[in-house]
Amino acid sequence: MPLAAVDISALADDLQDKIEQARLASRDDPFGNPVLRVTLWLTRLMDSGELTATAAGELVRLLGRRALRQRAGRLAHYVGLGQDEAAAFEAIARRQAEAAGSFAAFSAAVERPRFGAVFTAHPTFGMQRRLAHALADLASGDAAAAGPVLDDAQLSFRPDARITLQDEFEQARFAVRHARDAIDRLNAAFLAEARRRWPEDWTRLAPRPLILASWVGCDTDGRTDIGWWDTLRYRLESKDGQFARILEKLPEEPATAPLRALVAAAAAAVRRQLALAPPIGTQPSLEALQAFSLALVHERETALPDSGGLLAALDAALAAAADDETRRVLALARAGVVAHGVSIALPHFRLNAAQLHNALRGVIPSDGEPAEPAERRAFLAAANAALGKVAPVAVDFGALAAERASAARMMMTIAQIVKHVDGSRPVRFLIAETETGYTLLCALWLASRFGIADKIEISPLFETSDALEQGPRIIDEALRSPHFRDYLKAHGRLCIQFGYSDSGRYIGQVASTFWVERLRIRICELLARYELTEIELVIFDTHGESVGRGAHADSLADRLAYLDPPYARQAFARAGIATVRETSFQGSDGYLLFGTPPLAGATVGRIAEAVFAAPEPGDDPIYGEPDFASEFFQTVREEMNALVDDPGYAALIGTFGPSLLDKTGSRPAARQTEGAGPARIRHPRELRAIPNNAILQQLGWMANSLHGVGHAAARAPETFGAMREQSDRFDRAYRLAAHAMGHSDLDVLRAYLDSLDPGSWFDRARRTVREGRREELLAVAEALSRLELAPALRRLFWRLSADALKLRATAADVPRMPVRLAALHALRLAAMHRIWLKAAHVPDFRPHAGLTREALFERLLRLDLPASLALLAEIFPRDPDPTIGLDFGEPPGPREGGTYEALHRDVLTPMAELFGLIREISGAIQHEIGAFG
Repeated sequence: MPLAAVDISALADDLQDKIEQARLASRDDPFGNPVLRVTLWLTRLMDSGELTATAAGELVRLLGRRALRQRAGRLAHYVGLGQDEAAAFEAIARRQAEAAGSFAAFSAAVERPRFGAVFTAHPTFGMQRRLAHALADLASGDAAAAGPVLDDAQLSFRPDARITLQDEFEQARFAVRHARDAIDRLNAAFLAEARRRWPEDWTRLAPRPLILASWVGCDTDGRTDIGWWDTLRYRLESKDGQFARILEKLPEEPATAPLRALVAAAAAAVRRQLALAPPIGTQPSLEALQAFSLALVHERETALPDSGGLLAALDAALAAAADDETRRVLALARAGVVAHGVSIALPHFRLNAAQLHNALRGVIPSDGEPAEPAERRAFLAAANAALGKVAPVAVDFGALAAERASAARMMMTIAQIVKHVDGSRPVRFLIAETETGYTLLCALWLASRFGIADKIEISPLFETSDALEQGPRIIDEALRSPHFRDYLKAHGRLCIQFGYSDSGRYIGQVASTFWVERLRIRICELLARYELTEIELVIFDTHGESVGRGAHADSLADRLAYLDPPYARQAFARAGIATVRETSFQGSDGYLLFGTPPLAGATVGRIAEAVFAAPEPGDDPIYGEPDFASEFFQTVREEMNALVDDPGYAALIGTFGPSLLDKTGSRPAARQTEGAGPARIRHPRELRAIPNNAILQQLGWMANSLHGVGHAAARAPETFGAMREQSDRFDRAYRLAAHAMGHSDLDVLRAYLDSLDPGSWFDRARRTVREGRREELLAVAEALSRLELAPALRRLFWRLSADALKLRATAADVPRMPVRLAALHALRLAAMHRIWLKAAHVPDFRPHAGLTREALFERLLRLDLPASLALLAEIFPRDPDPTIGLDFGEPPGPREGGTYEALHRDVLTPMAELFGLIREISGAIQHEIGAFG
């Protein structure tokens, strides 16, 4: 039927009805697949012209819009947007004041940082910036603001075409500004309560229970495209943001005139420094770096290199203020400066442990590896000896420009930041892949070498299976060093970091929470053993917004409770160890929680309620069944370990999985190979964690969050059921897995696996009656046969099915994938199949740049469309040879005559349109699930 007659809404309803009918029919036909049945129906609609690429795109937009509207509602519920923000803040302040009883006690309660929100640039920018803003507006009840984007006829669910580090920084800064404003509103409630109870003292209060940090522009783990000048620029941008906020909020009063002049002068100096900063992403000349460096040095004092002068000016303005409203504004500004210095958010730096080890090769020469058991003691002893002899050296920008070792360069960058940009607060130094205490001693040696040991907070990251298992030993090795203990005592805190994306993909999210909690308690015991209970423990949970990255999906309150269970909190309370909780908010999904003032206020409110809540009893029954708990989580871990090493699992995520995803950040998801397209993924470790998780979402089976739970539950079904009913801790962990199950479907997964099985294509070839279709089907079947994926994928399906069926046998309430999500999968499968059928019409050609037709067909099966179509356009040009007919002064030589307009019209262009449809569906699926990766 003609396109004008297509009723997209009716088609969407029909598609979802077909899914429901096929699911019902599958009860009587266990050998069929309901998803493939609907896929075949869609393929026939495409064959007949009833479903064009344009109509399919409109269908995806309609289904995606519905998913977006539901996601907006879930987001509002997630953060508790229906609660009265002011009332929530006032209640928190009132309870703290009542419990304190005196101004001194109240100050101690609200001036100690309790929670840090860290804005990271993980590659989770899965939607366009304008769509993220519209989604936040819609969740906040502003449908009018969201309408122009959501109702746009060309609405796309794909991310921005090019995402740069600058884009990530700007989006983080937008969220941070809302977060700072929300924290101001919380702090205003504390000030109001203090003014009511202690009218003579309240202006001395500087509440900072919640602080903000960001590592955007400071994270060089696994990337080399961020220059030290880029990092300095971003820290200056953060400084400019702090000064802009202060000037924006200060009243035009005589009492504030000196303060406003000071901040205006500092802001102007920072802008002059920024004017000389090299553009982001460039390789500046030495002369440009010199000019930038001189601006930082010469404008240092005017630009306020720390918060000391600014706080003195704020105190003077407070003393001169004539009314309480002016005092309130000034007290809020001072609280923000006490918490964040002269930056809008504190910096977190991150690099890899191997980079630190390399930096000390000249100090501690050895051919061995520090993590090897036979080498550990020697390396630790050498590091301790080096720490006893280390002498500080001066750092200047010339030395920084000349430095080639990445770890030393980062440490020198930090030294220059605390000297010339903002030295108000210590800088966090996160170390990925920490597997030995030697790594922490290396970091301390470098910090001491560059004279900033008192300005840097060294923090190991535990995220791999081995690191979570060996974490206590790693901390113990560091604490044995008197130098490291002295360093901790001087700072008054130990910072540790837990990663959830990597731990979840290797041992399963449900198991990782158990190992993280166990590691926390062991660290508590170590601090007590070394008589370090007076230091504060900062626990940074680096997780994202999806269950695959460790975030509980039910509510923000559940998310915070899941990460910081009462039993662990009780253990620290008994030991007398104060803790600070930190959580990451990653990319578009994380920034959404701060996307509007109401969302930011609700998010800050739920965080404040969690960190100020009275300690809960730690007598959860799961801790009374240690044998069951250990066996349950160990079983999940073992099953997940076996799955990760299954060759079929690598085939599942690596064959065409990466091609389902657009680039969602400023760094690649996996290494590229010269000329042969994307590298074949032979083990999940070859993919970064977030793309790994995102592929599982896109293939309809979120294995990293649910696999192994069935086997574990089946070992003790009665205890499993009892723990779900009686244990909040266990039930919360199970509900995370259940959410993953609710967005997973074995029929969907089987449909993708069968699409890679040549047998299914041979079966279709035997039965087809459509003219020309048999040849297309045979071409696809033969190409798939050469990949030899089917045996491994069949074994993988057996493994996954066995676990899922055991869970359904043990838990009767396992949720099922929504019909609309299954419909999107069926539509994408139809688009994939049609691309492959079109590929059969690509003519044979001579090897081109070493590429044969067989190799090209394999790349098309892996959905490597953009690069493959570009090559085909070279091999089969659409336009005539421009040299034909021109006089070159000699008789014309041979030309490859002819054009390939028909091939482009009938094959290549439709393939490109279908691939665009596949990527749009990936974006819509992201909104169905509620997060990327």
